[in-house]
Amino acid sequence: MARMMVVEDDPDIRALVMTRLSNRGHRVRGAGSAEEAMAVVDELGVPELVVLDVGLPLTDGVELLGMLRAREGGADLPAIFLSARVEPADIERGRAAGAEYLTKPFIANALFAAVDRLLAPRAAEGW
Repeated sequence: MARMMVVEDDPDIRALVMTRLSNRGHRVRGAGSAEEAMAVVDELGVPELVVLDVGLPLTDGVELLGMLRAREGGADLPAIFLSARVEPADIERGRAAGAEYLTKPFIANALFAAVDRLLAPRAAEGW
């Protein structure tokens, strides 16, 4: 399956999302901040999909997505924002960044459906 990264500052939510995705056969790494996420990318390369919280410390998830997409091989990085921010402006900002936007608390099946939607074009291209 796919190589994924979950960037979430709440360790319990991060562990839950990682477990759910791992149980579906994905290889998942986690990070609690943008700095940790970039260190993972420096070590392992850009993942095939990223799940990000918008409300990260210091650098928010939307900014982090831009940083990840600026990396070599990251221009078309599929992304899912998983956020407690439910204001229309926040949701629009996430979608304007070219990402799916799910709100917390989240339903696992909604996360799985978003992952499948985002990975389907890559699978068709032979990923």
